Amino acid sequence: MFTHIIRGSGRKITYQNAGVDCAFVAAMSSGFCNWRIDFTYADTSNRAYRTSRGRTHSECKIDPMRSNSPQTLPRYGKACAHLHVNGVRRVSQCHHVTK
Repeated sequence: MFTHIIRGSGRKITYQNAGVDCAFVAAMSSGFCNWRIDFTYADTSNRAYRTSRGRTHSECKIDPMRSNSPQTLPRYGKACAHLHVNGVRRVSQCHHVTK
C-alpha cells in the first residue's frame, strides 16, 4: 500500500513522507526497480505550482520511501505524492491543504 503522511497546520507543513508499506509487496521477489517519489503542490483550481522531483533509484527495493523538507506553501489547495516506476506514474495520494 502506498502511503502519504503530511503533518502541519494551514499552509505550514512540518513533516511529509511517502512510501510503500513493505507488507503489501512481501509477495514480490524483486520489489520496485528504477523508482522515484515526487511531491507536487496545486492551488484550489488544481493548477500545479511546485514539484519536488525525487531522485531515480536504479536499485530494486521492496519498500521505497522519501521524506520532504518542512515548508510553508504559498497557496491553499492540495499536496500530493507520486510513485514512479521505470518512468511511469504507478500510484498517487493527495491531501487537501486548507485553513
